[in-house]
Amino acid sequence: MTETRRWTIVGLLTFGMMMAFLDRATLSVALASPDFKTYFNLTDTGRGILNSAFFWTYAMLQIPVGVLVDRWGSVRTYTWGYTIWSLAAGAMAFARNLPQLIGLRLLLGVGEAPVTPASLRWIGKNLPEEKRGLAVGLLFAGAKLGPAFGSFVAAWILATAGWRWMFIITGLGGLLWLIPWRLLAVEHDRAAPEARTTAEPLMKFLRMPLMWGIMIGTFSYNYFQYFCLTWLPAYFVERRGLELKSMGWYTMFSFGGMAIVATAAGWWADRLISGGADPVVIRRRFTLAGLAVAATELIGAYSSSHAIALVFAVVSLSGLGLATANYWALTQTLLPGSSIGRVTGLQNFASNLSGIIAPVFTGWLIDRTGSYDAPMLAVAVVLTCGFLAYLILVKRPRLAT
Repeated sequence: MTETRRWTIVGLLTFGMMMAFLDRATLSVALASPDFKTYFNLTDTGRGILNSAFFWTYAMLQIPVGVLVDRWGSVRTYTWGYTIWSLAAGAMAFARNLPQLIGLRLLLGVGEAPVTPASLRWIGKNLPEEKRGLAVGLLFAGAKLGPAFGSFVAAWILATAGWRWMFIITGLGGLLWLIPWRLLAVEHDRAAPEARTTAEPLMKFLRMPLMWGIMIGTFSYNYFQYFCLTWLPAYFVERRGLELKSMGWYTMFSFGGMAIVATAAGWWADRLISGGADPVVIRRRFTLAGLAVAATELIGAYSSSHAIALVFAVVSLSGLGLATANYWALTQTLLPGSSIGRVTGLQNFASNLSGIIAPVFTGWLIDRTGSYDAPMLAVAVVLTCGFLAYLILVKRPRLAT
């Protein structure tokens, strides 16, 4: 496979990740609309449950899908998943009651389950260490550009054409991506028969303090990200008084800044590693820095100034981008081998367990306190736990392990 084709496929994986997160984020835009909330008679706790439903299936399927990706390769599993999730996202336009919405969000989680394991497996199999930081940075820049541009476009469609057209356009329109994907991403990465017997058992990794440190840190990183993905639009509208279109702009700036920083940090780390720096040391430092900067969201949350709050909403989420490429690439550096799908499945299970908890816990705290202050404090505490996990547990394993 030529270098040009490799990076073209990385570009397709990035766009696929962008569409995945766009289809997750459109619901949070709809939930900021009074018409949508009234139509489905939603309370704050109900909004939290609805935001969480996607992650019930998505998180639970990460480990079995990781095994499936190791066996079948990235392309076939990704193709089926992408088709399922796009149809589910578009079908939300035709939902008539809350159970139907929840059912479609569960199906969306099933379809998106292969996205991260399949993408990271492809990168791990086809790119060397000194190029993975940029590739993973681009991949997860897509995860930020999805809600960044998606929230802006979705808010504009919602304000001009209504929430049903928003789901139709953003969901079904993404199916066009399958054409270049099937033409270019042939099954070069399908596991060979002997690879199926050499993959390490899951319990080996679950006995490692390193794996638990990675999982705790990943949970913490994504608790903040999924809080922003599911509640940030409503926070801008309800707590900071923005109109829908202005909310779309600020959400775009927050996730867009994260995408830019994630790509730049991945490239910067690759350059340092190419110059002879230790990959573990470099990627770990970037991860710790990202978690630390993200915790500055608490400054904006407790500020009475809307301007300061909006600035730190952008700064904290953008700062988290320092960790984005590097904490995923660090896992492949510390735990390489034939079990990339399994390890990624475990890490992404922890990642999306936070997606189950953060939306519901946030909604419950708002109902109980009538304020966004307590949810913001919870974010800061979780980020601190993630920082400590990477500081204490995530280190190069001993050979005996």
